[in-house]
Amino acid sequence: MISRMVSFRNLVRSLRTGSRVSKLKSSNCYTSRTAPSVQPVVEPSPCSYKICTASDDDYANMDWDNLGFNPRPTDYMYITKCSRGGSFEEGHLSRYGNIELSPSSGVLNYGQGLYEGTKAYWREDGRLCLFRPDQNAIRMQVGAERMCMPSPSIHQFIEAVKLTALANKRWVPPPGKGSLYIRPLLMGSGHVLGLGPAPECTFLIYATPVGNYFKEGLAPLNLFIEEEYHEQPVEVLEGVLKALGRAKSRGLSDVLYLDSVNKRNIEEVSSCNIFIVKDNVISTPATNGTLLEGVTRKSIIDIALDHGYQVKERCIPVEELMEADEVFCTGTAAGVAGVGSITYQGKRVEYKSSDGCLSPELLSMYMGIQKGHIVDKKGWILEIE
Repeated sequence: MISRMVSFRNLVRSLRTGSRVSKLKSSNCYTSRTAPSVQPVVEPSPCSYKICTASDDDYANMDWDNLGFNPRPTDYMYITKCSRGGSFEEGHLSRYGNIELSPSSGVLNYGQGLYEGTKAYWREDGRLCLFRPDQNAIRMQVGAERMCMPSPSIHQFIEAVKLTALANKRWVPPPGKGSLYIRPLLMGSGHVLGLGPAPECTFLIYATPVGNYFKEGLAPLNLFIEEEYHEQPVEVLEGVLKALGRAKSRGLSDVLYLDSVNKRNIEEVSSCNIFIVKDNVISTPATNGTLLEGVTRKSIIDIALDHGYQVKERCIPVEELMEADEVFCTGTAAGVAGVGSITYQGKRVEYKSSDGCLSPELLSMYMGIQKGHIVDKKGWILEIE
């Protein structure tokens, strides 16, 4: 799902920012003090922790069977700041809480901000793991360059995510109950009035326990194809929120958008990428600058290719979608979710989503790698030690 620059205007694109890799500049750096409302907490570096395991006594007092996908305050967040033209030094943990921003900050005035989304989870062997966090770090670097902001190095990003996960480990759901959703933010926090990059940027990470993203849980999704609005940055809030609200009012799960130029090729769902299957060939819209190049999308493509399936990244006319044998979505929050129906121009088309479908097979392999049931030959799993 390319991680594009994501501002607070396109916050709706949550769960999945990114873009292509590029080089970044770095020079002088510093870690500035936090806002008065945020109290720093001294914590050991992640490398000083021993292997972390879970027991029943370690968990927060939560109804783990009914998590849903809603923010819940946890214990700690990670924060550091950097001047324009610099690079980030090691940050620190602070108690989770509100932050202080100037009314003239770049993120509030001009939407100079982006975010990432990844997850920490317990495996049945008691190990706390992350899935491909380096890809999130790369996407943040690309988005930061496009938004004229410094960004943490890949190593700094991963260590900060690990530290945040460890500090909130009691909020990581038990195996099979969900995961700890980790949200890294990068924003222009310095003062600006005229249009231009903020002189100071803040890198912040918070986390919250989550279950399934869609209220349907593991049930097939019901999508609505939006023709009036498109997922372009300048209209994302106006369009996506209205379109999503309209779909929800009709009892549908989410919105699938068409390209804004020809208005006939499918692009992506509000919260995830989309795939179609026809005659055992998997196709997904190519990431041509307007689509999110998601980590889950990339992983599912690799898994499918490794198991002999043909995968095509190309333009997909909406007419082909309506004639597909199977449709499914992928995303950090959504995982791999089958689509049961799509409504377009008043016509509802239903798809197979049970035994014999490809998406449950791909999901099984994807989750098998994460859980350690399938050997991780690609080095995707990072155990937090």
